[in-house]
Amino acid sequence: MVYVYLSMKKNTSISFSILSLCMVLASCGNQQGKPQNQQMADNHYCYVPSDSLLGRQYLDRKILMSIDSIKPNGQLLNDTTNMVLIKGGVFDMGADMPQDASGMPATALPQPDEYPKHPVQVSDFYMDTHEVTVKQFLDFVNATGYKTVAEYDVDWEELKKQLPPGTPKPSEDVLKAGALLFHYAPKGTPKDNLGNWWSFVHGVNWKNPDGKHPKLDSILNFPVTQVSWYDALAYAKWANKRLPTEAEFEYAMRAGNNNTMYPWGDNRVTDIAKQGNFLQGEFPYENTAQDGFINLAPAKAFPPNGYGLYDIAGNVWEWTMDWYGADYYENLKKNGQVAINPKGPAETNEVYNSQAINKVVRGGSFLCNDNWCSGYRNARRMRLSPDSGMQHLGFRCVRDVR
Repeated sequence: MVYVYLSMKKNTSISFSILSLCMVLASCGNQQGKPQNQQMADNHYCYVPSDSLLGRQYLDRKILMSIDSIKPNGQLLNDTTNMVLIKGGVFDMGADMPQDASGMPATALPQPDEYPKHPVQVSDFYMDTHEVTVKQFLDFVNATGYKTVAEYDVDWEELKKQLPPGTPKPSEDVLKAGALLFHYAPKGTPKDNLGNWWSFVHGVNWKNPDGKHPKLDSILNFPVTQVSWYDALAYAKWANKRLPTEAEFEYAMRAGNNNTMYPWGDNRVTDIAKQGNFLQGEFPYENTAQDGFINLAPAKAFPPNGYGLYDIAGNVWEWTMDWYGADYYENLKKNGQVAINPKGPAETNEVYNSQAINKVVRGGSFLCNDNWCSGYRNARRMRLSPDSGMQHLGFRCVRDVR
């Protein structure tokens, strides 16, 4: 749980380097990929049963039991309202280099885990046209009584599994319910410590995502944030959907344009006006808001990509179904075949931290720019622990074509 680890840094001598590295940050009716991982549901539902989840050994059983108790909304079983049909196909997944990279910082260019580029085939699927909104999540909570991870005090027994052996337990106050909030740092603040611009704040959750206690009616059309991977999984089950795989997300982001850096093509972000909610200025010191927004924007505030998907780049990072594997692309490439409906590795793997337990997030957020993470690139991969919720993190769902 990255946000508690951040808070612990202020109260203990725990090294902050692991968190920094971590944050630099199936299918029903389609049997094509089933033999690979048995993540398919053998029924008319589209959600993935918890006992079929890959890497179940990493997951919190108590939270999974809570999700297991949720019943899909019968009225939504076959509802594709506000979804678009994306026809499947073969594409080259992974890093794209611009023809002219002059003047581009290393953070704007492909990272090691985006290599090697490899062929992938995905089947047809439906995808939400925009991120799940606060209104949609509110409907889910009202129907099920579900409580998000950020609304519970932190389970130390689960948290310490992600920390170096011997890490001392923090005080009970530090483990109280809450989540991370971003704040702009004074000019010149060192960029080697994420705690300089992220703060763990008690009482922050999806209903109070910015810590300012907004009236819920005023944020209903905004993407729901401060939701963990578990929370997204729970919503998806209720809506009879699932989270997209990393391959599906990149395929949808590219919108049929193979080997381009961005959803809109190869033109640099600095050359394009209002393609998404990104950070203009210098991270983490200022946002000049040339795109009209300092922080989060309402859903559908920017033009969609070629598939009709809004905010597929920028606004909020989005959860995927996949575990993060730093060497996953290398392993797929070694097979020498087209990867058909890949579902990610069975085990999570992080180069910098053997204790890390991370899921892939995609698409970038309102905090991304070329000098920090360039998350709006088609191939950009980030990762977070599945119990983490953050101010710039949300999700959207997909559904299989039956």
